[in-house]
Amino acid sequence: MAPANHLLISCILFCFIIAVSEAQPSFRPKALILPVTKDPSTLQYLTQINQRTPLVPVKLTLDLGGQYLWVDCEQGYVSSSYKPAPCRSAQCSLANSKSCTTECFSSPRPGCNNNTCGLMPDNTVTRTGTSGDLGQDVVTIQSTDGSNPGQIVKVPNFLFTCGATFLLDGLAKGVKGMAGLGRNKIAMPSRFSAAFSFQRKFAVCLTSGKGVVFFGDEPYVMLPNIDISKSLIYTPLILNKVSTASAYFEGEPSSDYFIGVNSIKINNKIVPINTALLKINEEGFGGTKISTVQPYTVLETSIHKAVVATFAKELSGVPRMAGVRPFELCYNSTAIGSTRVGPAVPQIDLVLQSSNVYWRIFGANSMVQVKSDVICLGFVDGGVNPRTSIVIGGHQVEDNLLQFDLAASRLGFSSSLLFRQTTCANFNFTSTA
Repeated sequence: MAPANHLLISCILFCFIIAVSEAQPSFRPKALILPVTKDPSTLQYLTQINQRTPLVPVKLTLDLGGQYLWVDCEQGYVSSSYKPAPCRSAQCSLANSKSCTTECFSSPRPGCNNNTCGLMPDNTVTRTGTSGDLGQDVVTIQSTDGSNPGQIVKVPNFLFTCGATFLLDGLAKGVKGMAGLGRNKIAMPSRFSAAFSFQRKFAVCLTSGKGVVFFGDEPYVMLPNIDISKSLIYTPLILNKVSTASAYFEGEPSSDYFIGVNSIKINNKIVPINTALLKINEEGFGGTKISTVQPYTVLETSIHKAVVATFAKELSGVPRMAGVRPFELCYNSTAIGSTRVGPAVPQIDLVLQSSNVYWRIFGANSMVQVKSDVICLGFVDGGVNPRTSIVIGGHQVEDNLLQFDLAASRLGFSSSLLFRQTTCANFNFTSTA
């Protein structure tokens, strides 16, 4: 064969290889991860995403029941890839927007564009809501195989809401918004699921150190090579048909995650409470939800009194100390032993759909060390007739992995990982690449 023919064939093969390689689909992750840290002064759980063009790190307060991602667009939001969502667009329909900005009284900028659909960003720490515009921008996040971090992936048109600067009041220092993980269609779990076509699931594993949020399917592996997803207990998620946000459109359901607690036991003894408070009524009051913005579990007054009285009776042999706000029931910690799962105190069971399904709270999650020699029951009085009767707070979920399966509408929970000699701080964030 002539050299020219060899050259022609080689060129054709080379060009074919290039064409094939360029036609290969881009990397599609099966799961994503966000690191989470706990702010010691506010007790808020914080995370960070990279957003905009050029990319900017944006620190956020994690809000498990939050309706969506919202960020402050009034101070220094600069991005060449920001796009407002036009009124009556598919994005507005997805967000269930009921309002439209027709006149913005400044030059166009993120958060101020005419013909843009509006939502109501909500600071759930201070219970403050306001109006804000729906927009889209670039977001990047790290992928994972469940055991290790993987490559960074990009979502070019991630939906979020522009909030006002005053909404940041009460949030941790440096925070620019809230990362909403709630049940609706434009919350972060649903948006990541839609972007990469993976399971509508996410899992939260919080700790006083560095925890993690997984978006997508299991496994959820903690060092030393413990797959938490293989030993979860499941209970249905319950939809509250009335929004529990501080600002919302009429007819919207709650984006919070409610579960069906039927009774409470302490040391296997039933706590005498009004079980009607455990049901959600027609006005959306009552029931039990899980929160990452409440640092401790909040109980309706009569439930709180009954829990404190029963717990005190079961721990009557330990010297009491004066209450330390916001806690009522405190003890001399030097008189309490320790176990693998924290202080040796009565276990508290939230009994779910049957007597055999319960969320057991051990000493590490029920007690709070407030002074060198004082330890308190970490449940607080939420007053009479609160919106929600039981709000399970951050301290009670630390070092428990919680999986929220949106498609199946169920919660998977691990109970304390301390029993398995690991914690939520043990995800391997150190890249092996």
